[in-house]
Amino acid sequence: MLACFRPVLAQDTKEPLPDSLDGVAYVISPSRRALIHHVEADRRVAERVGELVDAFARLPGLPDGTPEGVHVFLAHSPAAFDDLTGGVVPEWRAGVAIPAWNTLVMPTGEGVRVVDGEGLRTLRHEWAHLGLAAYLGDLRVPRWFNEGYAQWASGGFDATGAWRLRVLIALRRAPEFSDLRLRWPSDRQEARTAYLLSASAVTYVLEAGGEAGLATFLERWRTGRSFGDAFRATFGVTMGQFEEDWKKHVRQRYGWLFVLSHSAVFWLLLALVLLFMVRGRQRRNRETMARLRAGELPDAPAWWDPDAPDPVGEES
Repeated sequence: MLACFRPVLAQDTKEPLPDSLDGVAYVISPSRRALIHHVEADRRVAERVGELVDAFARLPGLPDGTPEGVHVFLAHSPAAFDDLTGGVVPEWRAGVAIPAWNTLVMPTGEGVRVVDGEGLRTLRHEWAHLGLAAYLGDLRVPRWFNEGYAQWASGGFDATGAWRLRVLIALRRAPEFSDLRLRWPSDRQEARTAYLLSASAVTYVLEAGGEAGLATFLERWRTGRSFGDAFRATFGVTMGQFEEDWKKHVRQRYGWLFVLSHSAVFWLLLALVLLFMVRGRQRRNRETMARLRAGELPDAPAWWDPDAPDPVGEES
């Protein structure tokens, strides 16, 4: 499955939310947990989005009802999307969360379905960003954890893509967590790797501590205001030790057999082998049939001509 790439904007100041975008007036459809901003033509979509966010399950490790009062903008055009985000996000983005505004933005005018499939997963992903930000307040969240948490909360880690991590780690081409703190990739393929890395790392943490461990970690982080101290106190390792343990886990769990079995090259080679086996069997079958037919009597032997005179009668 192709991952949805969803950057989070770090806005430093609050500004009034617009009532029109790309020259078109926006109206508001309220739901229990959100205010849906949309053009009149998207009213039915907005109503469905409100039903979906109201029905979202509690976010992992966070208090029930977090976040609340969210503003959901359904951008009716690429220009409307850029009006809200400043045009600074990659063109391949599928949604954006703006924690300072308690706002998420989803496009509706670019062929994206918001209410099912990847669109719904994106909505849940951005919702998770806002929930985490609302709980942690003004704390700076490491980008790898922020994205990994949202990926996990919106459907979990896509293990079918883990073979890419295995190869990148083996070739020493996987980015370090410290690099992701400084800069999130804007290139599509590099960002795909960064999202996969983040989701895998957070999944590894949660497999060890479960949701209870996650809740304890987040509460310690919020009260102590130190990510590293809370992480060490909850999971018993420093960030450096965790990164090494995680890489070892990826190598062991997603070994080369896993890599090969999820590689297009592997399946191509397997298809070729099967093709040669089938053709070889067909050739052997044809040779066997030819030998059997060579030993059979013909349907009309040369010595049997029903119109020829009976040689026995001639002698008599």
